[in-house]
Amino acid sequence: MLEVLNHPLISHKLTQMRNKETGTKDFRENLDEIAELMAYEVCRDLPTRPIKVETPMGPCTCRTLSREVVIVPILRAGIGLLDGIRRLVPTAKVGFVGLYRDEETLQPKEYFAKFPEGLDEAVVMIVDPMLATGGSAVAAIDTVKKRGAKTIKLVCLVGVPEGIKTVQEAHPDVDIYLAAEDEGLNENGFIVPGLGDAGDRIFGTK
Repeated sequence: MLEVLNHPLISHKLTQMRNKETGTKDFRENLDEIAELMAYEVCRDLPTRPIKVETPMGPCTCRTLSREVVIVPILRAGIGLLDGIRRLVPTAKVGFVGLYRDEETLQPKEYFAKFPEGLDEAVVMIVDPMLATGGSAVAAIDTVKKRGAKTIKLVCLVGVPEGIKTVQEAHPDVDIYLAAEDEGLNENGFIVPGLGDAGDRIFGTK
């Protein structure tokens, strides 16, 4: 499943992020706010179970989350989405995947992976601002599946058809959520119109 979250607040904040004149502080804050807005929709189908509580007026059968949520940012830019989602799901645990591109094969290589226990029972959200070629997303999904993850959601800010197709072909069981679907990739593999290098703009290393 692919879902593009066409929400006016998301669109408004993404416009500010796309602007090349937007500085690091505003870029990071808008990303954080979009992450929280996206999390509301991404979490819409989280499973729940009944639970009995005592209200001030008496007993009540309510519902609570029945599965753990694990957020997995792809280092480094994925960290920019972490806090916004955790504000909405403060009980979520966090894992990390670090990837780099091999200079000879041009394929993503894992250099760091750390996860909480119980991925097989959790809803795992892999987060990264950009879904470009799809190589890093596929590698990250491969990594969590090797650790037992079965229910996986890929949450990205901006994606393109090339990357979407790559992920869908490699992992048709993974749901993809985007704030926007852009035109495509340029000759250097950057998203057009995109918003530049998300990691550099988040951390001020541009």
